[in-house]
Amino acid sequence: KTLSLVPHTGMAIAIDIGDPINVHPKNKQEVGRRLARWAKRDHYGDKDIEVSGPIYESNAVESGRLRVKFTHLGGGLMAKDGELKGFAIAGADKVFRWANAEIDGDTVVVWSDQIAEPRFVRYAWANNPECTLYNGAGLPAVPFRTDEDP
Repeated sequence: KTLSLVPHTGMAIAIDIGDPINVHPKNKQEVGRRLARWAKRDHYGDKDIEVSGPIYESNAVESGRLRVKFTHLGGGLMAKDGELKGFAIAGADKVFRWANAEIDGDTVVVWSDQIAEPRFVRYAWANNPECTLYNGAGLPAVPFRTDEDP
């Protein structure tokens, strides 16, 4: 949220290169490369460079499933290692269950047989989450949750 409100800021998602025991990632070079993308676009004029992994935009309920839309597609969505993991959904009771997820064009469809009427979705919302959603630029999706008011 802050990223969209504060001018001249960038954010490098490092959740996929972190250490489950230490909050600070050891691979500082990759963090630097990701931050450099923002500088190249915002300060050096490279408007063709993708600066972020997928960022949650909205979701809609479709036949007991949630269709999740993202910005920063960077050439399309992809699942690292072939399978999407890290999604959970809940109904109005806000009791989250791990969910199935698949890429459908420029969206992700999320569902669980345990949730008949999904209302909320989370991605990579854990202490050491499985993060497999990336964009075509090779950047990881930003963790998010929809069960909290802005």
